[in-house]
Amino acid sequence: MITIPYLTALTTLFSYGLLFAFGQIRDLFRKFLDWSTSKNLQGYAPICLGLEDFYTRRLYLRIQDCFGRPIAGPPDAWIDVVERYSNDNNKTLLRTTKTSKCLNLGSYNYLGFAAADEYCTPRVIESLNRFSPSTCGTRVDGGTTVLHTELEDLVAKFVGKPAAVVLGMGYVTNSSIIPALVGKGSLIISDSLNHNSIVNGARGSGATVRVFQHNTPSHLEEVLRELIADGQPRTHRPWKKIIVVIEGIYSMEGELCKLPEIIAVCKKYKAYTYLDEAHSIGAVGKTGRGVCELLGVDPADVDILMGTFTKSFGSCGGYIAGSKELIQYLKYTCPAHLYATSMSPPAVQQVISAIKVILGEDGSNRGAQKLARIRENSNFFRSELQKMGFEVLGDNDSPVMPIMLYNPAKIPAFSRECLRQNVAVVTVAFPATPLLLARARICISASHTREDLIKGLEVISRVGDLVGIKYFPAEPQKHHDGRREKLQ
Repeated sequence: MITIPYLTALTTLFSYGLLFAFGQIRDLFRKFLDWSTSKNLQGYAPICLGLEDFYTRRLYLRIQDCFGRPIAGPPDAWIDVVERYSNDNNKTLLRTTKTSKCLNLGSYNYLGFAAADEYCTPRVIESLNRFSPSTCGTRVDGGTTVLHTELEDLVAKFVGKPAAVVLGMGYVTNSSIIPALVGKGSLIISDSLNHNSIVNGARGSGATVRVFQHNTPSHLEEVLRELIADGQPRTHRPWKKIIVVIEGIYSMEGELCKLPEIIAVCKKYKAYTYLDEAHSIGAVGKTGRGVCELLGVDPADVDILMGTFTKSFGSCGGYIAGSKELIQYLKYTCPAHLYATSMSPPAVQQVISAIKVILGEDGSNRGAQKLARIRENSNFFRSELQKMGFEVLGDNDSPVMPIMLYNPAKIPAFSRECLRQNVAVVTVAFPATPLLLARARICISASHTREDLIKGLEVISRVGDLVGIKYFPAEPQKHHDGRREKLQ
């Protein structure tokens, strides 16, 4: 858990209080000034009520140039960011024809497959010529190609499960699979910092949902013991089934889940385990098989393995892996499999080719080299940030490393100054994080060279001094050349 320094929390709350107060005053003047010119809605309620879009109008629009930046090329180690400008105080942003070449520290391109690849790209082009950009059908209505069945077999083999099913979108994999697994009379126990796709899937299932403290197996056991003893609300009947939902790497924290301990608790209380490996599959583990491999957990001990192809594999879509009976059941009941258009064949081929590179089936050792590089790059970058005095979240080996910003004024200041110095970063604030815990989320790739990382560190260090986000004492500075020789 993040412990906010008292003074930092106080100044952050004060900053948000000022923004809220001035926003309310502006809304009051707007109400009187617009009264005479307001249009008659003829009985319709306003589609966007004042309080509902207050945050968007009075806080987000001030800094919206820091979000949604368009790019003009693949999300490789360096990207071309399209320059924008505004003539109305950031209410609307207009694109220009100019681009800025920036170091990419924001994309999920963990293994570098999102750019052109000597093995993957020719096969993707071939699949486009053989099939089409879209199947124009669902998996049960002409939308299943030989590539889809090949990918499902390959994914099952890769993650160590008997069977798998692939879906067209990572977010929908969680939000549609969870309601297919559980319903009324069942219990979902979810980590308090699980992704929004899990939250919405749990809410839409009709099951009873409870949360446990983030990554705390002892509290999970307390929650399980209490809820099993109480049973279902009102009737106190036993639960039909209990599922504990966790993530391999938490995308906003960069933390690895305490999988062995959580598995032990779930086995003790006969609860199923649902593991979301969106950010960990392909990115961690000696052979890229995710947190199970990294933490020494047998995949057979995890009942349901979920993952996406949008990060390490440079494609789109997601998968669920489990027993043959489970996968067969999901193919008959999951709405995303029955009613949604299947994955694009070229996207499927991209995943197949990427997995083969990781496994070394392309006839080279590039997959092993990529896995070693992403681990080395991640640990080097995290270590250097911490030495500089930044508050960095997460664990070693994780390619996700949030840098805490806290104060709302530091969000645009950090983002804009980094962009001005040709480093593209992603800043994250409410509602993606709690109000007081704004951060910059750095994502490292195997495609980054050591020179790229050193440049990024130099820029972030200068901007950190300028913005004032080095919350810890820095270690004595060393010359980069000497540091580079030592690390190499």
